[in-house]
Amino acid sequence: MAAIASLMVILDALLHRVIPVEYASLDTGHLIIDLFGAATTVTLALKAHRFWPMGMAVLHILPLLAHSSRALDLAMHPVAYLAMQVAPSWLVPPVLIGATWQHHRRLKAFGRDLSWHRTLP
Repeated sequence: MAAIASLMVILDALLHRVIPVEYASLDTGHLIIDLFGAATTVTLALKAHRFWPMGMAVLHILPLLAHSSRALDLAMHPVAYLAMQVAPSWLVPPVLIGATWQHHRRLKAFGRDLSWHRTLP
């Protein structure tokens, strides 16, 4: 999950070097990054042996709603589009920190902690 978030941050930085930030129209660069993030986190959440990755997947799906809203209503204020697109990402680091802390607690208490389902149902 941390690798997905890190890759999204790197892709975002590369995007901003090539294309200036513009929230007055549909932001296709960030739409592609958000589609990647949503697809990979949902896939990871389906294989995880924990509940928190599903919440993380939702945090990556929420910006897609911002892009959909912008596509449906081009008169949307750019600040509203920015807030809808960026605000969910503020919760990603605290969730990752909390999940890592809980994982280490379970390791210390039980000696092992399975992270992934071996097979999908």
